[in-house]
Amino acid sequence: MNTAGTITIAEKSNHPLTVNRLGYGTMRLTGEGIYGEPPRRGEALEILRQCVANGINFLDTADYYGEDVTNRLIAEALYPYNDDLVICTKVGGARKPDKSWIPFNKPENLRTSIENNLRTLKTDQMQLVHFRMIGGSEVLKAGLEEMFKMQQEGKILHVGVSNVHKTELETALKMGEIATVENMYGHAQRHALKAPHGETHGAEDILHICEQQHIPLIPFFSILTANTKKDERIAEIADKYNATEAQINIAWLLHRSPWILPIPGTSSLEHFKENIEAVNIQLTKEDMDYLD
Repeated sequence: MNTAGTITIAEKSNHPLTVNRLGYGTMRLTGEGIYGEPPRRGEALEILRQCVANGINFLDTADYYGEDVTNRLIAEALYPYNDDLVICTKVGGARKPDKSWIPFNKPENLRTSIENNLRTLKTDQMQLVHFRMIGGSEVLKAGLEEMFKMQQEGKILHVGVSNVHKTELETALKMGEIATVENMYGHAQRHALKAPHGETHGAEDILHICEQQHIPLIPFFSILTANTKKDERIAEIADKYNATEAQINIAWLLHRSPWILPIPGTSSLEHFKENIEAVNIQLTKEDMDYLD
């Protein structure tokens, strides 16, 4: 991980967290439809162990993955945790038995989710929690107020936001310290995000604010979307470096900005090993200009 460098979460706070700049998203370690137990449980546990063995010390999870599956896998594979391991979770959503996704973002819902994460991850404090936005500005304000209350109580160390557009992020920044932003971002989906009142904000606008404020941007679906939106330029650069297209997409994120913390996820140990090799791909300025 030394090649990718490090990134600091909440660098201006009294409790900054510095992690290596390639994390791992656990969502794919569940069953079909991001629900239920993984079909290859032993492989899922080994991927988590290999994260730590290879210097990955940032894991992204949520209690509605599975449900509770990824949290329990993390605890089984890695508890007691290394001192430098940062586990980030999300609240604001839930699952129904039919595998549908529903809002779970009232203040009392968020508190229930935090307590559930603490229990299943076997910890007294969540180091970082993202409030995933599903709803309008009033939902955001009420939810963040509750999150900051739980931060004061010591249940949360740092508060982040997820799935926000520019106006929502600006509102959140006025309410308190926002440590991180987890949004859809990648070479294949730097598209505009629709805001509640019809205006659009590009994903690049969010990155620009993050860079200005020294807030890590944690991109999700960067490889998944790339697989469905093929770009021949990515394929050409992959051929140049004898790499996979997924590796080039990860390398592009690492080179795009020092304030991006990629968290590529997979349920395959083979693909996991390929993904971490992406940190060794040194894209040139010419490569980046071409891909842009």
